Amino acid sequence: MTAVNPEQDGSALLKEARQCLERAYAPYSQFPVAAAVVDEHGRVFTGINIENVSYGLTMCAERVAIFTAIAAGAHRINAVALTAEKMKLVTPCGACRQVMAEFCHPETPVFLDTGTAVPRTTTVGDLLPDAFTQDNLNQPFPVSQASTAG
Repeated sequence: MTAVNPEQDGSALLKEARQCLERAYAPYSQFPVAAAVVDEHGRVFTGINIENVSYGLTMCAERVAIFTAIAAGAHRINAVALTAEKMKLVTPCGACRQVMAEFCHPETPVFLDTGTAVPRTTTVGDLLPDAFTQDNLNQPFPVSQASTAG
């Protein structure tokens, strides 16, 4: 675990992700993916995709990295970086975007490897606008008058 400044261009965090890419377990898709995240204390956690012959049990690299950080005591993720061996641009799946919405602010930077020296930078909010969050659970459900009429 090393410390990284997430306000930088993302290159250092992508380097952390690339260093663990060879550990990805992707015998079925042949599509290794790695991620690195920075928590609120500046600690870096990495993750790799871990496949299973029952595809639904496969875990994406982003979720592995985030869950590892949370298990180590993190409460907030301040930056995410994602890389893949076979693509010039890899983006998080919907499930990973929802997990990011749980543990990141909408403005949290997400650095996507492009296969060049300059990553593509986006935010959690751009990846998942109008995310389902705990605020949605506290909103009353509007009941139409038509459905309550007898």
